[in-house]
Amino acid sequence: MKKIYAGLDVGSLSTEAVILHGDEILGYSIVATGVNTLKAAQESIEKAIKEAGIDRGSICLFVATGYGRNRVPFADKNITEITCHAKGAHFLFPKTRSVIDIGGQDSKAITMDSSGRITDFVMNDKCAAGTGRFLEVMAGALETRLEDMGRQALKAKKAVAISSMCTVFAESEVVSLIADGYRKGDIIRAITEAISQRVFQMAKRLRIEEQITLSGGVAKNRGVVEALKSCLKKKVNVPAEPQIIGALGAALYARNVDKDS
Repeated sequence: MKKIYAGLDVGSLSTEAVILHGDEILGYSIVATGVNTLKAAQESIEKAIKEAGIDRGSICLFVATGYGRNRVPFADKNITEITCHAKGAHFLFPKTRSVIDIGGQDSKAITMDSSGRITDFVMNDKCAAGTGRFLEVMAGALETRLEDMGRQALKAKKAVAISSMCTVFAESEVVSLIADGYRKGDIIRAITEAISQRVFQMAKRLRIEEQITLSGGVAKNRGVVEALKSCLKKKVNVPAEPQIIGALGAALYARNVDKDS
């Protein structure tokens, strides 16, 4: 009989949980982290368990990842998000050799061998540029829903120039562009292209190989995805739900640990 495992990814902006049974995802959830990481972790797990249609006692092992992984007392183990994103991406797309994860507060690029073992990685965790937080601030400046930005970027005919990638200065620049009468869609396209360029420049520090799998909430933004594809000029996989890849990797790690014990 196949056992059930749980993975939890406690991020700065959102917390995700995945319930795994063999190779099947029984349920998952995405909740806002807020100021209480433990509360978010509990809520995320409970929602995923409810969707899976199981009881909590059925779970053999809990593994936590993400920046708040050490604040989850009910987790049996914790592991870095680098490992988890690699595991999750390789599970969904076995030919993955590179992962680009664009999260709420950081972005990272990871390379791996044919077995999914990590060979190298780079990370941007010092600046909001090239992250979901940057997009969030720009959406606020444009009075646009975050989830609408990708669609509007793809509809735009041209991008205007945004010279700064510093979040504070870029926000002021966007406000000035609006005042000067530039189309909102064109500004949004410029923002998505700027983020993509920032991520691409980071990824170029590694030997990025095909296939590339995207993870993180920003991978839901089609404008950013298309701009990244244009920069990378390689095959890019986008999971059906890119935001749960870290939690999926944590659940896979739980399964592997239990097998080895």
